[in-house]
Amino acid sequence: MIRIDPKPMYELSPYLFMQFMEPLGTTDSSVEAAWDFQRDQWKPEFIEVIKELSPSMIRWGGILTSFWKWREGIGPRDRRIPMINYLWGGLESNQVGLHEYMDFCEQVGAEPLLGVNFSADGRPEYINTVRGENRAGTPEEAAALVRYCNDPDDDLRKVNGKSEPWGIRFWQVGNETSYPKAGHRFTSEESAKEFVKYAKAMRQVDPEIKLIGWGCKEGNRDAWWAPELLDIAGDQVDYVAAHMMCQGPRREDTILTGMEYMKDRDRAWAELLEIYDILEPRLLELEAIIEEKGSDAKIAITEGHLSLKPHNTCFLLHEWLAGLYHAKVLNLYQRHGDMVKIATLADFFGNRWTVNAVMLGSPMQRMYLMPVGIICTFYRKHIGEYGVAVPSDLKGLDMAISRTDNRLYLHVINGDLHRANTVDISIEGHEVVGGCAYTIAPGIDAYVDSERRDTFAPEETRVNPGDLINWTFPGASVTVLELEIKPKE
Repeated sequence: MIRIDPKPMYELSPYLFMQFMEPLGTTDSSVEAAWDFQRDQWKPEFIEVIKELSPSMIRWGGILTSFWKWREGIGPRDRRIPMINYLWGGLESNQVGLHEYMDFCEQVGAEPLLGVNFSADGRPEYINTVRGENRAGTPEEAAALVRYCNDPDDDLRKVNGKSEPWGIRFWQVGNETSYPKAGHRFTSEESAKEFVKYAKAMRQVDPEIKLIGWGCKEGNRDAWWAPELLDIAGDQVDYVAAHMMCQGPRREDTILTGMEYMKDRDRAWAELLEIYDILEPRLLELEAIIEEKGSDAKIAITEGHLSLKPHNTCFLLHEWLAGLYHAKVLNLYQRHGDMVKIATLADFFGNRWTVNAVMLGSPMQRMYLMPVGIICTFYRKHIGEYGVAVPSDLKGLDMAISRTDNRLYLHVINGDLHRANTVDISIEGHEVVGGCAYTIAPGIDAYVDSERRDTFAPEETRVNPGDLINWTFPGASVTVLELEIKPKE
C-alpha cells in the first residue's frame, strides 16, 4: 500500500521546464537552422513544434555569452556585424539577435532568461582572441542591455522598432565560469567580486530584476563556488546557478556509446541508473551550502544533459530508455522543488546533436521531439502548482507528486524493464472521485525519428472512483495519474 498525504508542501516553479538557446557554430547549427533567411522569420513549423514542447522559459546564453556583444545583433539587418564563434567554430551572422530572440519567446509563450557577457568569464582566449579582438563585456555594457530591454524611455530600442520595453525579469551573470583550469578564468573570489559590480550596475537601471550567479563546482576539482559567491555577493544573489554536466558513464568499460548499448539494453539501463545516482547527492551538497550561509537564494540548473559518446550524438537518446531516464531526473527536480526553481534537462534544438529536445533534421525531414522533449511536454501538461511529500515506501516505483486545488498529479516511473508493478494507492483523509491515467510504455527498444514522431504517444485510461486505487504500471513505463479528490465526510 502506498499512502499519500496530499497536503501541499511548497510551490512548484513553472520554470522546471526551461530550455536554452545558444548558437553552436559548426557543431550543431541550432539557432540559424531554425531561421527562414528568405522571409526574415522563424520557420513556421519550428514555431509549431516549440509550442507543442511548451517551454516555460527560454534562456539565451551558454558559453556564447563569454564573447557575445549584444549591440552587434540589433538594428537594420544589413548593418549587423557577424561574429566569430570562438568556441564552436564558424561565423554567426547575428541575423538572429536580441529582437528575434524576444520575438521567439513571445510567439511560444515563454519567459525570457537573458545571459550577459560577464567579463568573458575571465577567460584569456576571449579577452585577447586569436584575431586580436577583446570580446569581454563590462558592468556598464550589461547595464546598458538592461536599459535597452527594460527602460520605457530607451531611445535606441525605439529607433530599432520596439516602442514598449520587454521587461525582462531574469538575468544570468556568469556561465561555467569555474570550468576551465585555474589561470584560464577567474578565481572564485574574483568571480564573486565581479558579480557584485555587475549586480549593482544592472540593478541601478532596474531594481526589480532577478539575478543568477555562478556557484557550481570547478571543472577539475570537487570545490563549489557557491560559498564565496554567497559570502561576498549574497545580498545580490537570487539564484545560484549550477550545471548538471556530470551525467556521463561511470564505468571504464561502458556500453553507453555508439551502438554498443543495443547489445544489452538491461546493462545499458543499469548504467543509466548509475549516472542518475550522482544527481541527488550533488543537489543536496548545494542545498546544504545555501542553508549553511543562511541565504534565501534558490537553485537554477541552467544547463545539464546526458553526455554519451560519440560526443553528444549517441543514438540511445532517440530511444525510450532515454525517456525513462529523463523522467526520473524531472521527478527528482520536482521532489527538490522547494529549492530548485529553474531547470533544464537537455540542449534545446538542432540538427546534429542528439542531446536536443527538438530535432530539426535535414531540409526534407519533419521536425520532431526527442524523448527528453516528449517527457517535458507530457509532464508540463499534467502537473500541479504545489509539491506534495512523496511516501518513503514506493514499492519499487519512482514518483513525484503535485497538487492544484482538489486535483492530484502522480508522476510514476516503473523502472523495471520487464515486469509490471501493481500497487494499491490511498490518499489520506480523501477519496478519489474520478480521474485519468496517461501512460507511455512503448517498449525499451522503441525510438523516435522524423518518420516516427508519435511513437511515445500516451494512452489514456479512466480511473474508477473509490477510497483505494489499485493500479498496474507496465514495465518500462512513465504514467501520470491525474486524480480528482475530496475530503472524506
